[in-house]
Amino acid sequence: MVEAQTWTTRRMSNPRLDSTTTADHQALDIPATPTGDVRNSIYTVGSHLSPNLLTALIIASWFMSNIGVLLLNKYLLSFYGYRYPIFLTMLHMISCASYSYVAINFLEIVPRQHILSRKQLFKIFALSAIFCFSVVCGNTSLRYIPVSFNQAIGATTPFFTAIFSFLITCKKESPGVYCALLPVVSGIVLASNSEPLFNLFGFLVCVGSTAGRALKSVVQGILLTSEAEKLHSMNLLLYMAPMAAMILLPFTLYIEGNVASITIEKARTDPFIVYLLVGNATVAYLVNLTNFLVTKHTSALTLQVLGNAKAAVAAFVSVMIFRNPVTVMGMGGFGVTIMGVVLYSEAKKRSKVTTH
Repeated sequence: MVEAQTWTTRRMSNPRLDSTTTADHQALDIPATPTGDVRNSIYTVGSHLSPNLLTALIIASWFMSNIGVLLLNKYLLSFYGYRYPIFLTMLHMISCASYSYVAINFLEIVPRQHILSRKQLFKIFALSAIFCFSVVCGNTSLRYIPVSFNQAIGATTPFFTAIFSFLITCKKESPGVYCALLPVVSGIVLASNSEPLFNLFGFLVCVGSTAGRALKSVVQGILLTSEAEKLHSMNLLLYMAPMAAMILLPFTLYIEGNVASITIEKARTDPFIVYLLVGNATVAYLVNLTNFLVTKHTSALTLQVLGNAKAAVAAFVSVMIFRNPVTVMGMGGFGVTIMGVVLYSEAKKRSKVTTH
């Protein structure tokens, strides 16, 4: 250890190092220089990691949260017997609102943004309604169709995005972009015809979920266009989630009954349901948090590429866990769809380069 030294000062003189102090001197103690171990312990955990390792951990967390919420939803709704997808979605929204409030106001992950006008509030409410529709349909579909088929349908989001962009904004894509959408659609047709556990209702609500997700992205680009109204993704979630929960409340009461009392009664005999629901709701928030972190540490394009890979990984993992039957033609159709999505991404990049 380095011993503390004592600086002494007199009026009208510079500080000087002295080994003794007298009554007319003012003593100032200089703390000992910390050792290397002490200095290192001051830094945060993230500073110990190399940027590449930190990015790899964030991407791994993104995969685990995205696939985890799918598997937990499937287990709860299909295998555990908790057949309340609207109430489950409402729990997700309450969780997202609570965690977002803590993350923004206390952890300060991103600066807090405020809603500036009633017009902006109405726009966010409209997005919340579309968000509700998409998530409820997606969760409902997991009751009736396998995760692998759910992901195959979800991969067709670019097809619906192109349709809504044309219908709402009259935006036309290049011929290459439209050609890339052909394998996206043909692959899902092939997978649907060969899906052993095909369910028409599950298929339709999953298509509705995919279309709703595409519609939300298009509408969000239209409604929140001005710099004053643009919200960071985490702030947007902070405002959308409680609105979505309020929208879902009357629907879950009317369609599913008093699920809260049913859940409490279930928890008295089987406490495991509490851990399942809390864990499921927490992972649902982590999906949004890791989406933000991946974009922050990589790029939006990387997130899009990871989304394509996630669909294939989630399908494979779900087949391994739930043992749902698959066919060679079904896997081929899924592969064609993913290939079409990759081609679509490349065609979009090229069209942006040519237009600029």
